[in-house]
This record gives sequence, structure tokens and C-alpha cells, in this order.
Amino acid sequence: MKILESSYEVMITSQEIQKKVIYLADLINEDYKDKNPILVCNLKGAFIFLSDFCRCLTIPHEVDFMSTSSYKKGMETSGIVRIVKDLKTNIIGRNVLIIEDIVDTGLTLNYIKKFLALHNPLSIRVVSLLNKKDRRKIEVDVDYIGFEIPDKFIIGYGLDYEEKYRGLKYIAELIDIKNMDK
Repeated sequence: MKILESSYEVMITSQEIQKKVIYLADLINEDYKDKNPILVCNLKGAFIFLSDFCRCLTIPHEVDFMSTSSYKKGMETSGIVRIVKDLKTNIIGRNVLIIEDIVDTGLTLNYIKKFLALHNPLSIRVVSLLNKKDRRKIEVDVDYIGFEIPDKFIIGYGLDYEEKYRGLKYIAELIDIKNMDK
């Protein structure tokens, strides 16, 4: 059986995250009053951010989920994106807010935006808790950004490494990873 040992350093505290979530929700409350947007959460990483974010909204809104895969292995992505789970909601003529945990290469977000645009929404905008511009392979617009972060591998608050660490209340840099057979 393999046991994962690691060390990490906190980059963004739980308190800092919650303040930023409220700040982003306040922006959306103002920009989308009387618009009833649909929040589209890209699973799995963004679900914790979405949960906190939508509870801070005071405007009417709906929530739906989609899931994408980019054939990740470890800390790398192949860049090949596919839809694993599509929306259930009809978004024709709707204001869509894509809710992301992190935008780094831009490949997944670009794919999602193009895919959703095929369904003729009124608008598509992006709310991302984290933005890692140094990793961009393709330029994408991110309309609402919580934190700009450096090119570090991060975990926590929904972000994982091999499906571990999602439940951390803060965001941390994963520094050292060792797999040991026991």
C-alpha cells in the first residue's frame, strides 16, 4: 500500500479567503442585480468556492455543474480537454458566470467558454478565486479574480493533489511529495 507523505506551506489563510469571497460576491451582487445569473461550477475543484460564494450572494441566481477532464497525471496536464458532465440547465439567453477555483494554463477555461457559447447565452463571464498568469498557454479573460498567485503547485480549499487535500480550509503550496511503500 502506498502512503503519501508531504509538506506544504500556507499561502492564503482561511480568513483571507473568506474576505475575498465576500468581496467577489459583492461585485456580482452589484453587477448582476435584476439579472438572475446561472452560476456554472466546473467540478471538482471549484465546489467549495462555489458553496461559500453563492451563500454570500443576495441576488437571485441558479446553480448548475459541469465537469471537464484534461487527462492529468500528477502535477501536469496534457492540454487535451473534454466534457465529462454537461449542464442540465438550458442557458439560451441567460447570463452565465463560470465559477473556477483556479485559472492557470487557460486551456480548460477557453474550452468551457467556447463550449458554452455554442448554447447561445446572453453573456459569459468568469469568476475565479485564483489566477496563475505565469502558466498561461492561451490568453483567456477572467472577469473577477480573487487572488493573483505565483507559479506554485497549490492545494486546499477544493484544490487537490491526487484527490487529497481538498478539505483544507486554507490554500497552501505543496512543497515536497514522497510516496512510500508500507
